[in-house]
Amino acid sequence: MTCAQMRIAISALLDGEEPGIPRQRVRGHLASCPGCRDWQSGAQRVSTEALAQVPEPPDLTERVLAALPVAKPPLLGAGPLRVLRLALAVSAAAQLALAIPLLFSLASGGGHQGREMASFDVAVAVGFLVAAARPSRAAALVPVALALVLCLFASAAVDLARENTQLTQEAGHLVVVLQAGALWLLGRSSGSATSARRWLRAAA
Repeated sequence: MTCAQMRIAISALLDGEEPGIPRQRVRGHLASCPGCRDWQSGAQRVSTEALAQVPEPPDLTERVLAALPVAKPPLLGAGPLRVLRLALAVSAAAQLALAIPLLFSLASGGGHQGREMASFDVAVAVGFLVAAARPSRAAALVPVALALVLCLFASAAVDLARENTQLTQEAGHLVVVLQAGALWLLGRSSGSATSARRWLRAAA
């Protein structure tokens, strides 16, 4: 094998590639050929000098972090958020306790219309319980809660104007207002926390 062919194999070894011939044969040739040894030394020196001249890549960490959107902190801390979830769950459980007996005509004031209203109350209470257990889903129920609040207050205003009801009888609707507010706060806090976790994972 000629020195030219052997130097191709030596160059491949310097580049971390397979030489195409047994490595033992390359080493044996280098041991017996001063010209190829000199050529190998020169090739190594050229590679080292070329690598030394390659500029080090700039550190873009600060620039990349500065370009990331600032994640909004959660609207509520862990403690208040836990209290809010508990309050929503308790109010929903109380709503279920009042509606289920009427649904099965076990309470007075039943009838078909009463059972229909009880069915609606049960559905809303279940939705509130789900939101208390999974705050990330609370935002989806906010429009439902707001629509319920508006309808209840509109009907209460009409009945009060016609003297068909008393203000004290309508005071119970304030619970629905508190539930709607709790859902809104849960939805906002959960959305902010989720966004913060996403940006932190992306930055990491």
